[in-house]
Amino acid sequence: MHKERIKELGDELYQALRTQSTLGPLTEREGDITIEDAYHISLRMVSQRLNLDGERIVGKKIGVTSKPVQDMLKVFQPDFGFLTDKMEYADGANIPIAGNMIQPRAEGEIAFRLKQDLVGPGVTEQDVLDATATIMPCFEIVDSRIHNWNIKIQDTVADNASCGVYVLGTNEVDPHDFDLPNLKMTVFKNGEFNSEGMGSAVQGNPLTAVAWLANTLGEFGIPFKAGEIILSGSLVPLIPVVAGDEMSLVIEGIGGCRCKFV
Repeated sequence: MHKERIKELGDELYQALRTQSTLGPLTEREGDITIEDAYHISLRMVSQRLNLDGERIVGKKIGVTSKPVQDMLKVFQPDFGFLTDKMEYADGANIPIAGNMIQPRAEGEIAFRLKQDLVGPGVTEQDVLDATATIMPCFEIVDSRIHNWNIKIQDTVADNASCGVYVLGTNEVDPHDFDLPNLKMTVFKNGEFNSEGMGSAVQGNPLTAVAWLANTLGEFGIPFKAGEIILSGSLVPLIPVVAGDEMSLVIEGIGGCRCKFV
């Protein structure tokens, strides 16, 4: 795809983000768009957030990793994107929807805080474990600038992996002390049980997912940096939320996090 067209599409997605509007699927408009094209579109969109809005990158995310999410979105491979400081909310926060998000859905995840850089390709699960300071419970609230979530993998990659906002739990633990695939998460919506999932829902092991992301971004010359937050993918199906909804989750033996939408 021509560089000027990549720039135009990235700017369209940025404007959709800022005006809280949606676009038709890029894959229906562009025809032969590749994942590499989509990645460069996302870089343009993110660069606008950094340059025009003063945001800064604080981490990365992998999405569409579990079968329930893949089946729901009909996207059957992971996506990847960037986290900025303006996306983060504190545990227990009130998160506005109007003027902030378009069609939000909550995901329960395990987040990683890195203590050293990781540069792919060639990153292993053990490398990820060794580079991680702590893990913690997390809600990622995904959002899409593509109308009605009518996405293919290229659409969501171009849209910065459908990033919205995220909430980190305050209880951070050493991942060496836990069997990550067998961590059990239970999610509640408005005080009632909603869903549950295991760490193994994320590519068999959250460490595998994070290693995949490090290696995938490494192919584009993008490193993981010490201090960054890495979101490893949802353990449960996506949960649509509207103003007034309260979400909470618990990971057995670790703790939880919560948020309310206003």
